[in-house]
Amino acid sequence: MLVYPQGNHITSSDDTPFLQIGESKYGKPILDRILTPATSLDTAALTALVSMDSTMRSNVTVGPPLEVLIYRRDSLNLDERLRFTEDSPYLRQIRRSWDDLIKQAFRQLPPLAWANAKEQAAAKEPPAAAFNATFE
Repeated sequence: MLVYPQGNHITSSDDTPFLQIGESKYGKPILDRILTPATSLDTAALTALVSMDSTMRSNVTVGPPLEVLIYRRDSLNLDERLRFTEDSPYLRQIRRSWDDLIKQAFRQLPPLAWANAKEQAAAKEPPAAAFNATFE
């Protein structure tokens, strides 16, 4: 539950299994697609890092250091705490991997209907006609 100074509040639910404070434009779609009530804390922490990386990529006012803390209910321990600076090898690895994997996923999407029709038409034309049609 997040309670605002005015007294109103928002809570998490099965439909929204997390609360996000601050800017919610850039990294929120990643959270929405990955997080469920069954998501492990480790996966949730990694999802938060990827979400922050997407936010940093799209908003120059957001950047390291990033801090991640996992608190396990009733443990009274803060043992799982990480801090990532701009030169963090792990943060750079996350950024490169996410960048590469999202481009790979994009290339695997089915083509748009009109692109598919153009490809089929081009395959039926003789090579010279297809070449000329491209530059008309």
